[in-house]
Amino acid sequence: MTPDERFGDALRGRREAANLSLSGLAALTHYGKGHLNGVENGHRPAARELALRCDVALDAEGELLALVPPLSPHPSHLFPPSQPSRAAAQRRPVLAEAESPPEYGAEFDRLIRGGDARYAAGAMREADRWYLAAYRTAAGDARAQAYAVVRCARRWSDPGQADRELPHLLRGALAALDGDASPAADGLRLQLNAHLAKKLSMAADSERGARQAARTLRELRGLPPERRLSLGAEARCEVLTECRWGLYDFAPAAELLTVSEELQDAAARARSAHFHGEALVALAVDQLRAGRVDSALATVERHRAHAARRRSALTTWQQSTLDTLLDLWRGRFEEAADWIFGESRAIVERLEADLTVPADTLRRTRLGQAYWLLREQGRVGELFDSGLADGMAWRAGLILALCETARYDRARDQLAAFAQDTKGFTTLPPHGWSVPTVTLLAEAYTKLAQRAPADSQLPPLSIQLGERLAPHTSELALAGRPTVLLGPASRASGLLALAENEPARALHHFWHAARLARSSPPLMARLRLDE
Repeated sequence: MTPDERFGDALRGRREAANLSLSGLAALTHYGKGHLNGVENGHRPAARELALRCDVALDAEGELLALVPPLSPHPSHLFPPSQPSRAAAQRRPVLAEAESPPEYGAEFDRLIRGGDARYAAGAMREADRWYLAAYRTAAGDARAQAYAVVRCARRWSDPGQADRELPHLLRGALAALDGDASPAADGLRLQLNAHLAKKLSMAADSERGARQAARTLRELRGLPPERRLSLGAEARCEVLTECRWGLYDFAPAAELLTVSEELQDAAARARSAHFHGEALVALAVDQLRAGRVDSALATVERHRAHAARRRSALTTWQQSTLDTLLDLWRGRFEEAADWIFGESRAIVERLEADLTVPADTLRRTRLGQAYWLLREQGRVGELFDSGLADGMAWRAGLILALCETARYDRARDQLAAFAQDTKGFTTLPPHGWSVPTVTLLAEAYTKLAQRAPADSQLPPLSIQLGERLAPHTSELALAGRPTVLLGPASRASGLLALAENEPARALHHFWHAARLARSSPPLMARLRLDE
C-alpha cells in the first residue's frame, strides 16, 4: 500500500467513525468534496495543510498529520514550499541552514505537532493546551520546555491587555537555560527574550519592552554570520517578528521597514507558511506607514495568494482588512461597506461565540473602519444615532467625530482632558499608534480653533501637537495594525499652520501631503479644499 493509500484509508476511517459525510468534511476543512474523495481513494496526494485541517476537524490527535512525510524535520514546517523548476534550482544558491529537529522525545513531538495543527486552524486556545501539555511532558529538560514556551508565546494577545501567565513562563524558561552555552540554547534565549519584549511592550511597561526588543535585535544582528545561520531561519523569523512589534511605538517607520524586509528574507529561507504570512502583513504595514503605497499594493497581492493557499479564517480576515483599508484609501466606498457591514460582522460574532481567538482586536478594527467609512461619506452622525460611538475606544477618533457633528463643547472638553492626561502629549510614545492619534487631534483642534479662535476655554495646543507631528512629515498616519490609512501627517501639520494664520507654511505642508496622497481621490479632494 502506498503512503497516499494509507493516508486515504485512515482519513476515511476517521471520517466514518465521526459519522461525517464527505460534504460535511469539505465544509469543515474548506476543501472540495471531489478533492477529498480523490485523497480517500489514494488518487490524490495529501498535502500537510489538508492533513492538519482534517486532523483538527476529526479530532485525530495528530494521527493523520503523522502519516504525511514532513517536508523538513522541524515541526513548524506545516505547509509545502513551492517547487522551483530545475533551472531555477540550479541558479538558486544552496541555503546552509537546514534546521535540526529537536530531540525531545516522541510524545513531546506529537504534542507540539498537535498544537501546531490547531494553531494553523485558528484554534489558539486549544493549541495552547497542547503546547502546555508538551511543556509538562518535558519536565527536567530546560531546552525542551523553552521550545514549548516559545510556541505558547505565539498566542495572539490583544494590545493593551496584560498577559500575566506568559511573561512568568518566559522568565522561568530563560532562568532554566542559564549556564547552557550551546548554540541551541542561544537561539532559544533570543526567541524567549524577543517574545518577552513584545509582551512587555503590549502591557503597561511598553518602554521597557521596547528597550529589550532593541537589545535582542542588536544581539541577533551582532552574531557572526556562521552563528546566525546556525540558529536556523525559523528562529531568526521568531526574533525579528516579535522585536518588530516590540519596537512598533518606539522606532521610526523607515527603521521598522528594514526589519520587515529582513523578516521577509528569513521567512523565505525558513519556508514557513506561518512566518511568510507574518512577514507579508508586517511589510505591507511598514510600507504604508513609510508612504510607499505602490509597494504596499504589490505586497497585499502577494498576501492574497498566500491567503488563498492557507484558507484559514484569520488569514482571510487579515486579507479582507487590508483590502478594505485600501478601498477606503482609494474611495471605493461600496466595496468597503460590503465587508464592514456584511461578512466582517459575522466573522467577529463567530469568533466571539467560539472563544477560539480573542476577538477584541477584530471588533476594534471593524469599528475603526466603519467610523472612517461614515466619515468619508459625510455620515458621521450615524455613529451616535446607531450607538457605534458607545463602543469607541479610540479617543482621538471620537473627539474628531464630536467636532464633525457640532458637539463642540464635548469635543473641547475631551481634547483638553486628553492633553492633560498625557501632559501636553509628551507621554505619548514617539512613533506607532501616537502618529494617527496626533494626526486626528490636530484636525479636531483646527476645527475648534476656526469656530472660536478667541475662545479662552480652548487650550493653546497647536505648538505641542506640531512638535509631535514634526518627525513624521514624510509618513502616512496608519491607525491600527492595520485598520485605516488616515493620510499624510504633513496635512495635519498644514492644518495647524492654518489655525495659526500662517497660510504660506500651510501650503508648503499641503504640497508635501499631496505627493504622498496622490493615489487617494478622497485625500486629494480634502487637500484641494484645504488649499
